Amino acid sequence: MDVVVDVPGAHRVLEPPGVLPQAAWRLDPGPALMSPDETRVRVERLNLDAASFRQLREAHGDRVRDEVLRIVAERGKMHNPVTGSGGMLIGVVEETGPAATVDVRPGDRIATLVSLTLTPLTITDGLARWDGRAEQVPCDGFAILHGRTVAAVLPEDLDAGLALSVFDVCGAPALTARVVGGYHRPVVAVIGASGKSGSLSLAAARRAGAARLVGVCPDGTEAARLRGSGLADEIVIADARRPIGGVRADVTVVCVDVPGCEHAAILATADGGTVVFFSMATSFTAAALGAEGLAADVTLLIGNGYLPGHARMALDLVRATPGLRELFAGRVRAD
Repeated sequence: MDVVVDVPGAHRVLEPPGVLPQAAWRLDPGPALMSPDETRVRVERLNLDAASFRQLREAHGDRVRDEVLRIVAERGKMHNPVTGSGGMLIGVVEETGPAATVDVRPGDRIATLVSLTLTPLTITDGLARWDGRAEQVPCDGFAILHGRTVAAVLPEDLDAGLALSVFDVCGAPALTARVVGGYHRPVVAVIGASGKSGSLSLAAARRAGAARLVGVCPDGTEAARLRGSGLADEIVIADARRPIGGVRADVTVVCVDVPGCEHAAILATADGGTVVFFSMATSFTAAALGAEGLAADVTLLIGNGYLPGHARMALDLVRATPGLRELFAGRVRAD
């Protein structure tokens, strides 16, 4: 006898049938609630994930806005077919179904804490206010959240753009803290340390008991930004696609938005250590086969993006760490 499994959001899948929303090629983004567990959000801003934005800019240049519009119109969601990633959004809750489990109410201004790759999305303003030069995309439209979606009400004490940047990567510090807590005063290296997820991971590792923090940056500009934050004990300037000299960590956290950093991260990690991959540019095949080929006795973890309480923890780190908050605020101002 066939077993019918009730999967939240599955009724929105148009193509191919029978898969989950994230794996679908196309979703139904219609604004009417189609299930009692759904919530409709009026969208104010998208935040494209770093790997996807980099790929779109490199491939489409000044026509990146047209490409984002094309993807959303074709797929019913923001799901980059090259990187397989999307981002997240902020907006205002318009309507909740009677069985909705997302802890929000109509009128709440929220950030979604799940990927745009599984979020039905319609853009109604042609992205007229976006010049295609920044990851954060002002827009008008609507999105549908299903019954297992995670969302957070935007905090009143932080700028919305800053809060969105924090929520976008809040899984990174939570998992970093969990891993670091399993070691006794470990050395922690963060590759891509001056970025959003990297800087949060440094702060989380410090709080979790790391003995020494090494920040790996691609150039002098990023190194200066990290040095000014005071988050790292040591800063190494290196191309993370090549072996990184002088780094041997118990825990290595990879937070870069370019491919090809898997082997350098493994080489930078001591036997018995752990490599945590948070970049959507990571090839997990390359990581697994690379560790085997290098005879590296290390644990490889994929950053899930979700742990209970991850959003609250990330916000607390930003509030309690002046250098971290200023680093984030500077990136938002630049955008």
